[in-house]
Amino acid sequence: MVQNKGISLLFTFLGALVLLFIIAPLGSLLLHSSPAEISETIVDKEVTKSIALTLWSSMLATSIFAFFAIPLAFTMARKEFFGKKLIQGIIDLPVVIPHSAAGIALLTVISKQGIIGKTGGLLGMEFPGHVSGIVLAMAFVSLPFLINAARDGFSAVPERLEKAALNLGATPFKAFITISIPLAWRSILSGLIMMFARGMSEFGAVIIVAYHPMITPVMIYERFGAFGLKYARPVALIFIAVCLVFFILLRYLSISKRNGKS
Repeated sequence: MVQNKGISLLFTFLGALVLLFIIAPLGSLLLHSSPAEISETIVDKEVTKSIALTLWSSMLATSIFAFFAIPLAFTMARKEFFGKKLIQGIIDLPVVIPHSAAGIALLTVISKQGIIGKTGGLLGMEFPGHVSGIVLAMAFVSLPFLINAARDGFSAVPERLEKAALNLGATPFKAFITISIPLAWRSILSGLIMMFARGMSEFGAVIIVAYHPMITPVMIYERFGAFGLKYARPVALIFIAVCLVFFILLRYLSISKRNGKS
């Protein structure tokens, strides 16, 4: 009993250190930002426009690519095929490579000389230096979070329920919509939230693809480089607060939906 209590105290202490490591920089950011600096930054149209662009771009990236990612996640959960482990490795690749390198890689296909860039040019679309480029960069680095979460959710759905629906005359697509997605919805929703949050915070890939229009992480970097910590700090604080509010709100809606289903 004494030994268990000692381990519990040790784990509590170690956990407290981790929490302190997370809280200390955020608390310091708040303490070193004066109310005047914060209020001045809040009414700065350049800042508010940048935050709105960041939120909108990440939401757009999540919404568009969810239509492709969720079916892929279902395939990865249900099908066994040659090269499956290789494909899973490819899906996880954007997480492990440096995001500046991801931006360079993406730029090679969306520039005017790239495959996607040439196709877009024929349709009058340009990706580098455009909102569409920001959306693609955000999606590139955040897609694994949605795919992996949705895959785990589909894996937890009993296959016998899907087969029962098929035996009763449902098409595979109808079984997917009416059985698989509703039962895996918690994991899918969690993946959507994580993809949105990850896209919103992206910097490395976006700054390579589209320095302008300027999302907030890029703006923080620019103000720090041009004017120093004093001018970058209030922007960082406000953006962190906005991210926190959105993340808590989405998590709350997620929990409310789960409780409503249960």
